[in-house]
Amino acid sequence: MVVTPELLSAFPILKNLPQATLSQLAGQSLLEKFSRRGIVLNAGKKEEHVCFLFEGRLQGVDFTIDGREVGLYFIEPGDFCGELCLFDEGAQPEYVMALTPARVVMVPKLSLREVMQESSEVATAMGSKLAARVRQMTFQRSLLGLPNIAQRVCCQLWLLVPDKDKLTLHDSVIQNPPTHMEIAIMLNVSRETVTRVFQTLQNRQIVRRDGSSSLLVNNLKSLKGFAEGEEEL
Repeated sequence: MVVTPELLSAFPILKNLPQATLSQLAGQSLLEKFSRRGIVLNAGKKEEHVCFLFEGRLQGVDFTIDGREVGLYFIEPGDFCGELCLFDEGAQPEYVMALTPARVVMVPKLSLREVMQESSEVATAMGSKLAARVRQMTFQRSLLGLPNIAQRVCCQLWLLVPDKDKLTLHDSVIQNPPTHMEIAIMLNVSRETVTRVFQTLQNRQIVRRDGSSSLLVNNLKSLKGFAEGEEEL
């Protein structure tokens, strides 16, 4: 599949760019396919592209000194990763791998830097994404220090709840929730441990699976209480 201006305009951060700019970027970009567990970005390597996810799901991961995999964040279709290379010449700090078969648009960093210089909207969006990523990974690291494993899992679920629902504490739906294994590597616990916590939440009718693509949260107030340690699961 050839990268077209129309394809690039499907990404929210690029959709308002002039047609001429989109055409120029499209001519310099590549569409690459990755199989499950394929490495999209390599830690320790100076990457030359920013990755825009067209299809599939990606995850930023790191490894502990003893070789255990730790999940850091997810990338969903329409989102992007590898933006750190736009701001310095350092190496990519973490791996990004495909959790499912994925198609990724690789946009050269030098070309995207030029776009940022011309478009304050793109520059602001890139900076905001980078700041949000740093905040998210800092919080993710703090979760690992929680001695209560059930609280860790509830905190991770609370992070996945849409912001608008957190304000109202009404029922919520988490679209395309991560698997128990994906949550486990983010929290440095076993998959079986995550499954036991989910079974308890389901037995208390706090969450309920709606097929494989949705997780219904029926009691946001209780989930928030467990996540903040105000209640014990």
